Amino acid sequence: AQGGLPTVPVSIAGERFVLEVADDPATMYRGLGGRTAIPRNGGMLFVYDAPRPLAFVMRDCVIPIDIAFLDAEGRVLNTHTMPPEPPRRPGESAAAYEARLPAYRSAGPAQYAIELAAGRLAELALTPGTRIPLPSTKGSGSPVN
Repeated sequence: AQGGLPTVPVSIAGERFVLEVADDPATMYRGLGGRTAIPRNGGMLFVYDAPRPLAFVMRDCVIPIDIAFLDAEGRVLNTHTMPPEPPRRPGESAAAYEARLPAYRSAGPAQYAIELAAGRLAELALTPGTRIPLPSTKGSGSPVN
């Protein structure tokens, strides 16, 4: 894996992706921050214990990223293309930096989020209501239904 994280194969609109799994707070906080490229069929799958309203920011991100929020069944709630934000300025406090980052929110409680290279969601014509079959990420080996 690019980031040294476990990966899972995920089929999105008929294309096979290999997504890094972020399922702990530190990995989720970092996300794809600091990456200078995302492979065409790569990205990150964020896995939460239960559905909740989610909001992502482009912290330390230098490239645009597409995000899709999914419900507990893997259905797309909504998507965003998130452009990079100006980096933290010299003398700017962490709190001030965080405060100026726009939040990209889920349209309702989401249990999963998928980040891909910008433009990929449009290429895949991914729309709300589309179901993405997700593999189990909790080690049981059975798909998420």
